[in-house]
Amino acid sequence: MQELPIEFFTEEVEFEVKNKEKVKTWLSEIISKYSFELESLNYIFCSDEYLHQMNVEYLEHDTLTDVITFDNSDFEGVIEGDVFISIDRIVDNATTFNITPQEELHRVMAHGLLHLLGFDDKTPEKKELMRFKENECLELIKL
Repeated sequence: MQELPIEFFTEEVEFEVKNKEKVKTWLSEIISKYSFELESLNYIFCSDEYLHQMNVEYLEHDTLTDVITFDNSDFEGVIEGDVFISIDRIVDNATTFNITPQEELHRVMAHGLLHLLGFDDKTPEKKELMRFKENECLELIKL
């Protein structure tokens, strides 16, 4: 089987993705479902502080967030991007939503990928669609 060009990194946190190969396969299935080609996809797990600084510096938003996605692709229909995820937000959100951190992590990983697939959540209607698409993605995961 060919190695999938999906990588996991950390910045300022101790974190390891569980079931890495299954998670990579799941992410690849989502990409295939939308008929995109996977060039490269990096997930960078970091602290609130690290992601907040990126939010301020690159997006001019002075708020905490759980995910920031950077689309680096030059071509339509190609996934090449970086998804930064705050592990601190994942843990806090999991408590707030009364789910496991693992469930929240998978939702946010799907959310970041959906941004690369062309979905946004800037209006209430688009947020509702994004949540629906996240749920569809979560139904595909086989861990």
